[in-house]
Amino acid sequence: MTCEVDPVFFADCAARSFFDQVANKWSVMILTLLTQKPTRFNEIKRRLEGITHKALTQALRRLERNGLIARKVLNTSPVAVEYSITDLGRTLQVPFGAVYDWSIEHLHVIEQAQQAYDQHVLRER
Repeated sequence: MTCEVDPVFFADCAARSFFDQVANKWSVMILTLLTQKPTRFNEIKRRLEGITHKALTQALRRLERNGLIARKVLNTSPVAVEYSITDLGRTLQVPFGAVYDWSIEHLHVIEQAQQAYDQHVLRER
């Protein structure tokens, strides 16, 4: 018996790499924030409660590498860096918006499922 594997699950699949690098909570939040206006590093950090300096730096680098944001060094004293969303990055607004809308619409059901799971796990212990 042979098993067909969808190419999206292959380790070298470009879509899999994209999901790994871009489809995570910090990247989605950064892209959403940058749709409003170009924003400096420290302002992004202030607005994304809980993100560490390291995690923000890594996420911004991944987004820039994938062409979703642009980095601009500002000639100020001290030097500052501003990030803006690219045209390519803007194309993610609709799908990310749909996922956000879905999560808000189904949040109550998700929370019920989490509670049921947690109670089940506790009973098994």
